[in-house]
Amino acid sequence: MEDEVDRLVAAWRRERPDLDVEPLEVLSRVSRLARHLDRARRLAFSEHGLEPWEFDVLTSLRRAGAPYQLSPGQLLTQTLVTSGTMTNRIDRLAKKGLVERLPDPSDRRGVLVRLTPEGRDRADQSLAGLLAQERAILAQLSTAQRGDLAGLLRQLTAPFDNIPG
Repeated sequence: MEDEVDRLVAAWRRERPDLDVEPLEVLSRVSRLARHLDRARRLAFSEHGLEPWEFDVLTSLRRAGAPYQLSPGQLLTQTLVTSGTMTNRIDRLAKKGLVERLPDPSDRRGVLVRLTPEGRDRADQSLAGLLAQERAILAQLSTAQRGDLAGLLRQLTAPFDNIPG
C-alpha cells in the first residue's frame, strides 16, 4: 500500500539523487500522524468543551491522585509552559469552575491548584473520548505491532524527555 510519503520520497530521490532521503520515510510519517492525532485530540476535547491546553492541565491534576492538586511549579514541569502562561491558564480554568486555588499548608506564600469535581468529570470524560479516537487510529495494528511501535518511538523520544533543565 502506497501513501503520500512514498510519493514525496520518490520525488526527492528523482530530484535530488545526491541526498539520502531515508529519514523522510520515518519522520514524515510521524509528522503526518501527529497532525491527524492533533485533529482527533481537538475533536475529543471539543466534545467536552475543552481546549487541548485545558485538557493538559486538568489531566495533570487528575493523574496526581486524590486530592488532585499540584503546585503551579509542578504543573509547569508537566505541561512545559512558562510561569506567565500557566498563571493565565489557571486563572481561566478557575473562572470556568474547573480548578481552584488553595493556600499551600507547607509554604505560607505558595498556592496549590486543585481539580474541582466538575474539572475531574471533564478530565475523565475527555480522556475516554481521546482514547476512543486513538484506538480508531491504531485499529489496523495488532497488539504486538502496537507494542513494537511504542518501543521504537520510545527510543526516539526518551532522549528529548530526559534532557536536564
